[in-house]
Amino acid sequence: MKITYITHPEKMHQLNSESKKIIKEVSEVYAFRTNTYYNTLINWDDPADALRRIIIPEKSELDKWGSLDPSNELSYTVSKACQHKYQDTAVLLVNEVCGAFCRYCFRKRLFMNENDEASYDIREGLDYISAHPEITNVLLTGGDPLILGTRHLRKIISDIRNIPHVNIIRIGTKMTAFNPFRISEDDELLQVIKEFSKPKKRIYIMNHFDHPREITSEAIAAVTKLISAGAICVNQCPLIKGVNDDSKVLADLFKRLSFIGCPQYYLFQGRPTEGNQSFVVPMVQGYFLFEESKKYISGLAKRVKYVMSHSSGKIEIIGVDDDFIFLKYHRSRDKKLLGKIRLFKRNDYASWFDELEHLQMKNYVCKN
Repeated sequence: MKITYITHPEKMHQLNSESKKIIKEVSEVYAFRTNTYYNTLINWDDPADALRRIIIPEKSELDKWGSLDPSNELSYTVSKACQHKYQDTAVLLVNEVCGAFCRYCFRKRLFMNENDEASYDIREGLDYISAHPEITNVLLTGGDPLILGTRHLRKIISDIRNIPHVNIIRIGTKMTAFNPFRISEDDELLQVIKEFSKPKKRIYIMNHFDHPREITSEAIAAVTKLISAGAICVNQCPLIKGVNDDSKVLADLFKRLSFIGCPQYYLFQGRPTEGNQSFVVPMVQGYFLFEESKKYISGLAKRVKYVMSHSSGKIEIIGVDDDFIFLKYHRSRDKKLLGKIRLFKRNDYASWFDELEHLQMKNYVCKN
């Protein structure tokens, strides 16, 4: 199926002149991109439609709030387009384009003209990974790696497979939601997966479905073909105000994903990214929504963890009572913090780790 990508608001016949004006104004700061397939999934009669909110700019994005690098990725960038935050995992930013641009994106800086963090030439990153035998996982992201031509992608995957100590290659993508035909109609891509995803060295597809309505028959067909080719599919997404901040919506998302063989991996707390205030759900509210959603799903779907991807590590939100918030370092840059539980004063307005007041665990008495 032919999919057309759209970057100019005047080509959006579904929108009135005022909405087009807003898109033009916002896109001068934060890039706009959608496509004809994804547009068919939106209820254009509903200004608050969840999928519309994912890709159509809103004026609130111009509000001054947050940082362009909220997780301080620059601090663990070790070479051109290569990040090394956790001992066993390296990240390669292989491009700076996606099938559409999510309005809440935490890496929107990559889509700005003056940014050059991502690179089509990843030789420096490959050299770094080759020199660090502790790296067993490599994540390809950006941008969306599946925007790249299949021949280019084959070369990247082949080069990584030539590094003996790398066992897992992850491909972070939202193309299964934005343009599933990129996968289902590309036999060469599926052959690449089949060739390089082996019993002891798998390729993981880190999908990005935000809402149950993105899991269409076309998306399911793409996921099915990836699994048949030997990939392992999982999903991760943020908690987004106005999109999936509802326990029944989350439960439906988690259930459907488990049914199609693409279980949820992480649910991320929205990062304090510049322009994203209107998308962020307070942490306490998010915790209770998350826990409520798990009442409606099976154990296979309950493996998801609710985390913040903070500069210091992936911090799991594991509990809230009348007085306190409990956080645990699920992953950490500092090995001494790994697995540590931290106690904070409950703050129903806080949306990020740095807004919380740390307390001492030793004085806490568990309340039933």
